[in-house]
Amino acid sequence: MTLLASRVKEVAVNRKEKAAETEAALKAAAKRVFARKGYLNTKITDITAEAGRAAGSFYNHFAGKEELLEALMADIAASGDESADSEDHLADFSDPAAVRWHVKQYWDFYRDNAATMLALRQAAMVSESFARTVARFGASQAADLDDHLAHITRAGLRLPADPDRCGMLIYHLVDSFAATWLHGAAPAGTAPTDEEAVEMLTRFVYRGLTGRDY
Repeated sequence: MTLLASRVKEVAVNRKEKAAETEAALKAAAKRVFARKGYLNTKITDITAEAGRAAGSFYNHFAGKEELLEALMADIAASGDESADSEDHLADFSDPAAVRWHVKQYWDFYRDNAATMLALRQAAMVSESFARTVARFGASQAADLDDHLAHITRAGLRLPADPDRCGMLIYHLVDSFAATWLHGAAPAGTAPTDEEAVEMLTRFVYRGLTGRDY
């Protein structure tokens, strides 16, 4: 490789790294601003100012707020996939310990990404196309449970509905309960601790699926 070619390659790598840093900074800034102001009240200039970047730099990475939010959704979906691939992952839903594992994983995931999850809900309220995107995200999360639910029928128990619908029921139950308590605008009353929330959801889901207490 000639000196010139080496220099060109070095410049290209530096530009790519700088672009990746800017994109990461914009994403991180967006999450902080969403947490303070809410998605609907956030302007793109709020995000770039928070990130310490020029206003025009945003459009080198995202076409608008929705596209940025889609990128954040892809990131959190990928983090969820990593958790599912962990060595301690339990998949047999005839075992309450497996139900608890999944409930806790989602509760912790939601708590750690509460600002983004709320932004997804807010964006879906004002955009029909984005609402469909969020619905597909939920459906993909629920579909991941199909093989877990198959263990229940193999154990000789009867599911309350077909696996697809059971998966959606579980997802929306846990997701809605997490949204109620983890967005900082919970109803009157004492909020459950993380442990209490996971315990009650686990008992509710397990009994609903199997008809059994544990």
